[in-house]
Formats: sequence, structure tokens, C-alpha cells
Amino acid sequence: MDSKYKDQVRPSDVQLSRTKVFQPNKTALLFVDVQESELTEKVRKNHPDYVKTIIEKALPNQKKLLDIARGLSIETVYTVIESLTLDGRDRSIDHKLSNLFIPKGSFMAQVIDKVKPEGDDIVLPKTSSGVFNSTNIEYVLRNIGIEDIIVVGFLTDQCVDMAIRDGADKGFYMTCVSDACATYTKERHQHALKAFGGYCRLMTTNEVIANFTI
Repeated sequence: MDSKYKDQVRPSDVQLSRTKVFQPNKTALLFVDVQESELTEKVRKNHPDYVKTIIEKALPNQKKLLDIARGLSIETVYTVIESLTLDGRDRSIDHKLSNLFIPKGSFMAQVIDKVKPEGDDIVLPKTSSGVFNSTNIEYVLRNIGIEDIIVVGFLTDQCVDMAIRDGADKGFYMTCVSDACATYTKERHQHALKAFGGYCRLMTTNEVIANFTI
């Protein structure tokens, strides 16, 4: 830190750290766009390596984290790309320009079965890249008393990126589980992690699990 700003740092700020043990009652596991639209025939044809990474790596790791979360009564929250209407009139301008449309109640909006919601889990539909921009997730998490958000999902360099940056700006401690996220190429995945790494704590699935067992 530049010496000219040193005297402006409060003692309480110096003690803040991303490296801390997660408290289950103050932690949420956030699934970003882990939905059937990521496994369509079109996606499988155009991005076979991406789909392979989802099936062989990201989903199994997400399931490990989900099992831990359920065992510790950690809040599990899902956000999916899904319009609030059948004709998509409520979509963001960006989604309309991008021709991105997943109708209300459609199969493509469903969370992939391997990590599907259960019981009282929260599912928030959105029509933007950022879950904090087009849902009431901040309001909901504040009401529950959440401080830490552990993020998994797709795409690393798009909707996951937005969740991490916006969550950090909203005052949450953000963690990205690097091997439980994926995007179309390994290069894009690694570039994204490097780009938003300053906004969060980057951890692997095993590192997150170990943190809960300290």
C-alpha cells in the first residue's frame, strides 16, 4: 500500500480477511445457471469439450459441495435463466438482442437433475447476466443472515463472473469454486478466474470441503 494512504486505514479494516472458516449458518451455496439449457444437442455439437467438462468435472464437484451443504444445513440457492412470461417480453434488452430466450416453466430452465433443488431450496429466475441485477437475491440473503457466498456454475466468464463481482460490491465475502465452474474453453475459464480473482477467494472443491471440517 502507498505510504501516503497508510494513516487513513482503520485498525478494524486491517483485520479483515478472505481467509476464514465458513460458518454454515452464515454461508450460502449459489448455483449459477446449472440448467438443462447447457446440455442441449446444439451446445453438445458446438461445444463438446465444454459439455465434457460439465459432465465429468463440474457437476460431480457441485454434487460433492451440495451434499456437504445439505449435511450442514447450509442455505442452497439457485439462479436460472428463465423468463417470467411465456413470450419473454420481460427479458432484458441484452437477452432480446442476443436472442436468448428460455420461456417460463420450460424444460431448459430446470436445474440439471444431478444437483436439483429439494424441499425449501430457493430458486431465482433471471433474464440478465447478473443475478444481483435482475433478482431480489441480495434482499433474500440479507434476511437469512448470509455473509459468505460460495459460487459454482456456468459460464465462468459470464454469469459466474457477474455474480462474483456484484456480490463483492454488495458487501458479501465471495468464493469461486474453480473446478465446479466451466465455460466454453479452458483458456476462457482460466482467463476469467484471473480477471475476477481479486474480487473473491478462489478455492477448489476439496479446499472448500476441508474448510468446513476444520
